[in-house]
Amino acid sequence: MKQAEESKSIWGHLKENYRLYLSAIIIVILAELIGMKKIHLGSALIIIYPMLFAIVISILLGPGILGFFKKKEAKRASSLVLVTIAPFMAKAGVLAGANLPKLVDVGPALAFQELGHVGTILLALPIALLLGIKREAIGATSSTCRDKDYGLICHLYGAESPEARGALSIYIIGFIIGTTYIGFLASIVASTHLFHPLALAMACGIGSGVMMAAASSTLAAIYPHYADQIVMLAGASDMLSAVIGIYFTLFISLPLTKKLYYWLEPVIGLVHKTGIQQISNRKEG
Repeated sequence: MKQAEESKSIWGHLKENYRLYLSAIIIVILAELIGMKKIHLGSALIIIYPMLFAIVISILLGPGILGFFKKKEAKRASSLVLVTIAPFMAKAGVLAGANLPKLVDVGPALAFQELGHVGTILLALPIALLLGIKREAIGATSSTCRDKDYGLICHLYGAESPEARGALSIYIIGFIIGTTYIGFLASIVASTHLFHPLALAMACGIGSGVMMAAASSTLAAIYPHYADQIVMLAGASDMLSAVIGIYFTLFISLPLTKKLYYWLEPVIGLVHKTGIQQISNRKEG
């Protein structure tokens, strides 16, 4: 009886979302056919991955442009992202276990890079509140909003929560802009000669495979003698960020973001409302 009910539930879910699943498969095939593109701009190497093409195609098919997907479907699609995130998080855990000795050998320096999230919170959260963003700011500023972070936010708050919407927004924006930006950033920082190439390689890992690849490829092109070491350290750093980052977000950055939000929102929210009211009064005058 219970199995029959579960079977009905699964069939009902597939029937309700068949357009989303079928479209996702077609979009993925199209994106993979386009493939990865590399653009050389001076010393910088910009890598455009198939996922970026998939996002662009999906946006074009959305309710705001071509209208192939309806608003209800777009809303349901956001909750289905977790279906693809869960296997990735499981893979990160398996890789971490298999490469634990390597991570220990690299040393604790890579672990301390997660402290950089605190700076992101202190800078980004007040700006988000000044822009009038509410609880979405918690999900958007508590982490780098990569796969693991979005999965964690969905687990804690639900896929349709304001926090999850904030994390998903930065996840998409980060992918569209982040790969290009981090490639340029790596080349600009390298041109200052302030840091050792291997230190820059360690900084490439933020828990995003595509961003790590874009930054490390740029550094490997600039420092060919260190190319192998750069790739190895960047990969280890990214793996460690993916594993440790989950716990850092859960126990440190997310509680800190929530606490700051409840302290700052009443004050900054009032400033935002006052500014909007003044603009409105000027227009009416």
